Amino acid sequence: MHLESTIRTVPDFPKPGIMFKDITTMLKDPAAFRECIDRFEQMYRGMGVQKVVAIESRGFIIGAALADRLGAGFVPVRKPGKLPAAVLREEYALEYGTDAIEIHTDAVLKGEKVLLHDDVLATGGTMKAASSLVERLGGEIVGLSFIIELAFLSPRTKLPGYDIRSLITYDAE
Repeated sequence: MHLESTIRTVPDFPKPGIMFKDITTMLKDPAAFRECIDRFEQMYRGMGVQKVVAIESRGFIIGAALADRLGAGFVPVRKPGKLPAAVLREEYALEYGTDAIEIHTDAVLKGEKVLLHDDVLATGGTMKAASSLVERLGGEIVGLSFIIELAFLSPRTKLPGYDIRSLITYDAE
């Protein structure tokens, strides 16, 4: 199966000029959904992943299923104010302004092997912030995984030194 064929492109979302890559069409297809998780499991099986850290909110879908498949714990990274206990916070730059994400301070133990997951790698800013949070907690990042990578935005330049794996890469908008 070609996962790319199950991804819907929505023009002008969330603003004019953006060609949004929608994974919900892949998620509703049981065979495609299973293939996506199977492929990630094959990539990371045997790497000793102890925690899968996923970014709100679409990252949770595959991240949680992958954690289960790998026999790892699942850790959510959320927007500010969504986690109930003590958190670490990381701000990151947007095109206009800043945003922030948070993780529980006890979510990752020093030395734990961590796989970070999100649905789309666009500019790399959110994943850079999430990576920083995991490293501040002492986690050892074994990889960064994405369903989709928008290579034409050059996101890897913000994430040097990490093992980045994407199932689908778009080289042009």
